[in-house]
Amino acid sequence: MQVRSAEFVMSNSKVEQCPKALIPEYAFIGRSNVGKSSLINQLTLRKSLAKTSGRPGKTQLINHFIINGQWFLVDLPGYGYARVSKKDKKQFQSYIQEYFKKREQLVCTFVLVDIRHHPQPIDLDFMVWLTENERPFYIVFTKADKLKPGAIERQVNAYLKEMTDTLWEFAPPHVVTSSSNGTGREELLEVIDELNQAFNSNFSAK
Repeated sequence: MQVRSAEFVMSNSKVEQCPKALIPEYAFIGRSNVGKSSLINQLTLRKSLAKTSGRPGKTQLINHFIINGQWFLVDLPGYGYARVSKKDKKQFQSYIQEYFKKREQLVCTFVLVDIRHHPQPIDLDFMVWLTENERPFYIVFTKADKLKPGAIERQVNAYLKEMTDTLWEFAPPHVVTSSSNGTGREELLEVIDELNQAFNSNFSAK
């Protein structure tokens, strides 16, 4: 898939105010400082589509971008940032859960995790919650440029093994990415393209 256009549509904190168009939608979420904004900018080849910041936790709304006029990319608030107040965390959690429960157009969620770290409880808890709520997801390993090729494979295998040893019978699908050198960009776009085709096929059959 080629990204020919990427445009900001809206930001809000209420699912009811999200775009009404029945086109496929993909949510990007992860711990604060996982490199989400950089990945979105790399994916769309736009330097500042998603706002990057040295201060984690800056994204605090549901941000919709329309790609190629055909599908939505949704930038969601990061979770797990200590400096966000308990009140704000509770508020974020409330409207993000509402988003996942009510957003019918949501085809898949891309859960971003830093490839350098072992599975973190906050990430695993969120993935369990998605599974319990029947929301398909991919794990997107970020910052692959920080490791050597052999270490990347070992780290991914160890991460997925820990998941299957404790939580899942089968490991979730995954993509390894780097915003610095473009690793995984084409693979991630291919995943979205295939899911778009399936969504459009199912929608036209109704």
